[in-house]
Amino acid sequence: MKIVPICLLLMLSALAQLSRAQSGTTSVPEANPGRPTVSTPATLTPVGYIQFENGTLFAEDSAEFSKRTGIGQVTKLSVLPRLELFLQSEPLAISQSKDQTAVHEGEVFAGVQSVLFFGGQSRPTVSISYARRVHTSVAPELDVGTFRQSTSILLSEDLHGFHFDTNGILAEQVQGDARRAQFGQTLSISHSLGKFTISGEVWHFSQPFEKGNTVGNLWAVSRAVRKNLVVDAGFNHGLAKTSTKWEAFAGFTYLLPHRLWRVRSGFLP
Repeated sequence: MKIVPICLLLMLSALAQLSRAQSGTTSVPEANPGRPTVSTPATLTPVGYIQFENGTLFAEDSAEFSKRTGIGQVTKLSVLPRLELFLQSEPLAISQSKDQTAVHEGEVFAGVQSVLFFGGQSRPTVSISYARRVHTSVAPELDVGTFRQSTSILLSEDLHGFHFDTNGILAEQVQGDARRAQFGQTLSISHSLGKFTISGEVWHFSQPFEKGNTVGNLWAVSRAVRKNLVVDAGFNHGLAKTSTKWEAFAGFTYLLPHRLWRVRSGFLP
């Protein structure tokens, strides 16, 4: 199964080359980062543009490991104003437990997100998403665990200078022949301060096989270096006994500045 990350890398490289050759416009739209918060925005990326969300996460003091470093990557492509495809992977996961170090490739998920209602002056954007695991890894997981498939309801709204993202999540976790439902809720609030954006978040996930719950508090700062390039960094603190105690992360979101195909006038909302 190690061929999966290699194939994905080749596919992404081919798409990047195609995007350079088929630019349909000279203007560059803004990136729409889904990182670094646990919450995913209900709004989609610009139609026809590939967006990459890359980052590194360091975690320590969790049930399955003492220290863990992972490199995450999410690729998004909106093919219609209401439809976005995404691929989430962890090419590298390095963990330490009982003075032993292990190196693995992480899991890979493919999914789709669709807008149900576009936001306006008095209503939020509402979307639904579905993701399914396409590659399983033996790398130790964070406190949230991993899932075979997941469905989420996502809401995003701007109110009095603040941006709100909230998700309701239902996932299926599998352990041997046993299957359990996992429930999650997230709320992220962000506010611009000059050239920077400060984000605070609280989140909760049930742990069905541990018969517990994990809760965390995340804080992050991001800056748009360019319209299509946003860098970020922050930390997360676990608040429950079964939570990963500390996580620190840094990364970036980059929207390729060339559209893969032309969009007819009046096609976009």
